[in-house]
Amino acid sequence: MRLARIETDDGPVTGRYEDGVVAVDDGVYEVGDDGRMLPPCEPSALYCVGRNYAATLDQMEYERPEEPDFFIKPPASLLGHREPIPYPEFTEELTYAGELAAVIDEPCSNLTEDEVSDVVRGYTIMNDMDALDQQGRTARKAFDGSGPLGPWIETAVDPSGIDMYTDVAGERRQEANTELMLFGPEEIVAYLSRRFTFRPGDVIAFGSPANPGLVEPGDTVEITYEGVGTLENTVVDATDDESGQ
Repeated sequence: MRLARIETDDGPVTGRYEDGVVAVDDGVYEVGDDGRMLPPCEPSALYCVGRNYAATLDQMEYERPEEPDFFIKPPASLLGHREPIPYPEFTEELTYAGELAAVIDEPCSNLTEDEVSDVVRGYTIMNDMDALDQQGRTARKAFDGSGPLGPWIETAVDPSGIDMYTDVAGERRQEANTELMLFGPEEIVAYLSRRFTFRPGDVIAFGSPANPGLVEPGDTVEITYEGVGTLENTVVDATDDESGQ
């Protein structure tokens, strides 16, 4: 089942998504006519794992981590499916990263790997935008609009062995499978739960395969994880953005 959020005249609505329609108990909302899609959850934080594919380590000349290597994005980083990504004025080197992400369903901490599936609502996709020329990981990755998320949460998918690919301006830039992760989703969620108490809607992103190339205003980034969906956003000049970001 796909769970989506849509902005309507009555406020944000969450329901079951199918064929461009979000269905709730008291009616249906058509995406576009009745409102735009929102990020599919409302996290208190986005916990992001880096350096989780060997190809990325080779590309960036990183050492292989002995434990999951993570950082945090704030809720202000969120953008929804097809919402424009403003190109930050403070960088000249903006890049993307197509990542599978879990969404937490209930308050939890100190999980074992066997308990993870019981607390995960489902899986979605995050684009980990990165201003490469900034100093420090927070400055690079935690700015407004740096975390496009969506298009929905898929509740019935096994995160292991999923094919993924990313197209930028129609060019294939990434192609991999989640079985190539150094640390698997259950291992990562359990590891982080020993450090943080998760809240409903919190997001855990599992890292990106090698990421060749930058993006420029006008580029559309399409990230696909088979069985989950495709997250699509277009980079725009910040002065032309009307989203309020």
